Amino acid sequence: QLQLVESGGGLVQPGGSLRLSCAASGFTLDYFAMGWFRQAPGKEREGVSCISSSGDGSTYYLDSVKGRFTISRDNAKKMVYLQMNSLKPEDTAVYYCAARGFDYCSADARVSYFGAWGQGTQVTVSS
Repeated sequence: QLQLVESGGGLVQPGGSLRLSCAASGFTLDYFAMGWFRQAPGKEREGVSCISSSGDGSTYYLDSVKGRFTISRDNAKKMVYLQMNSLKPEDTAVYYCAARGFDYCSADARVSYFGAWGQGTQVTVSS
């Protein structure tokens, strides 16, 4: 049974930081590129970041988060992380972890490229 569970979301002030975690079970993480997506109210889900299966291949970052967010993974622990620094109100969204049935990332991260999804964790940047 494949399962992805996100955690680490919360309420932070602008300029603050959060570290999101994604715990995988039911499959070996070594063979899948992993991505983070987000969806704000009234907006479509968008790709935030992607990391190759080994962690040393291609990566992708949404232009608006480059230099602020960092994706990482630990395949032995079956964990994927998204370190978010210098958070802005426009980063407010539900953040989702996803797995792609391929070993490396494309030049972008599209919902249609990913077949397994977590339930999401809320990130709110306010005040």
